[in-house]
Amino acid sequence: MRKNKPGTEGEFLSDIKSLRERARQHIEDGAVTAGYKAERETVIKLLNAALATEIVCILRYRRHYFMAAGINADAVAQEFLQHANEEQGHADEIAARIVQLKGEPDFNPDSLTARSHAEYAEGKDLKDMIREDLIAERIAIDSYGEMIRYLGDKDITTRRMLEGILAMEEEHADDLASLLEELPD
Repeated sequence: MRKNKPGTEGEFLSDIKSLRERARQHIEDGAVTAGYKAERETVIKLLNAALATEIVCILRYRRHYFMAAGINADAVAQEFLQHANEEQGHADEIAARIVQLKGEPDFNPDSLTARSHAEYAEGKDLKDMIREDLIAERIAIDSYGEMIRYLGDKDITTRRMLEGILAMEEEHADDLASLLEELPD
């Protein structure tokens, strides 16, 4: 059977027999098929750094939620809590993807801050807390962008997951920048 031309309507990139044969090879690898083009260990390392970053952000946002004080604190505290919960969702997605790639998510608290791209900054007042969270979001935006560019078409599933997380981080940064503008000096 000849290979079908890519992009031809109704035709496959590979013939069905070859697809079936490849799927039967190395079935213990689960979702990681012969078509996976990225360096799996490198991707797992990048994802564990992203996981550490998300966990540090969760902890910082939760502290800020509880420590928010002042006349504008209620609305800002709710924003902190919402962001913490969304970061938890990101951490869960990342950990699940690490497992799909036959890796182990690293939740070790002893090395968490060393592996995180963002810092754990407490902030001295409400405005400072928002500023620190905004800095962390900007770091996340840049690091996720770099990971996405690195992955390209080598790991489409991880890239798409990171693109979704990146979109949420950009939304967080926008929210925080707006809050910062609205607070009186």
